Amino acid sequence: MNNKSVKEIKEIVDNLKVDQYLEYIDILKSDERKSVQKLAVSLAKKLDAIRKEDERLELINTYENDGYEKGYLYIGGIDEVGRGPLAGPVVAAVVVLPPHTKIEGIDDSKKIKESKREELYEIIKENALDYGIGIVDNEEIDDYNILNATYMAMKKALNSMKKQPDYLLVDAVTIPGVDIKQNPIIKGDSKSISIGAASILAKVTRDRMMCQYDEIYPEYGFKSNKGYGTKEHYEAIEKNGITPIHRKSFLKNVL
Repeated sequence: MNNKSVKEIKEIVDNLKVDQYLEYIDILKSDERKSVQKLAVSLAKKLDAIRKEDERLELINTYENDGYEKGYLYIGGIDEVGRGPLAGPVVAAVVVLPPHTKIEGIDDSKKIKESKREELYEIIKENALDYGIGIVDNEEIDDYNILNATYMAMKKALNSMKKQPDYLLVDAVTIPGVDIKQNPIIKGDSKSISIGAASILAKVTRDRMMCQYDEIYPEYGFKSNKGYGTKEHYEAIEKNGITPIHRKSFLKNVL
């Protein structure tokens, strides 16, 4: 490496495979140039982050692996988004991933930046054995209440799949009227890779819908607030009234 410039070394480092990191960390450390030694430190930090993420992904496969050990073959994770907003639908998704899947970055969708969620949305769909999405609109939420509407969205997601799971990992709840073995997991979207994947599909689907509604009703800021009860959203309701996508049962105190 001594016969190469720092720029050339950086280009080599940027194109290394993970299994080459350790070897090159030692090589870079032996270089007397401080800028090259900094590259060694940076590469070591990158390797540490990769290892930690790999450990996390192994951990969030625990519930799935336990299901396989019990004899289940087609394990789905299911989650919903949109229970709290004043407007728009509640959306649920169910995802069946191949056993021992590791997709970097999968987590509770609320913890992930929007650009990363969009990227993961496509990766999850490409890698999933199957997935389904269920949408229940604001009128049905008003008619049946949000909890029942959430269950309806989950059932719609299940019914849209090509093949039903034989075991369901569910974020926090047990879905009534579903003849599939269920395991409700508190904060499941950060503890199960399948539930985390479902939360991402559901959130991206709903967020895209709210962005479309923003074009129809630009006064309400749906692109930024996604229908949640921000100060600006309440002010827009007070000034302009409600839209056809608002949940009247959530706005009894302001109507």
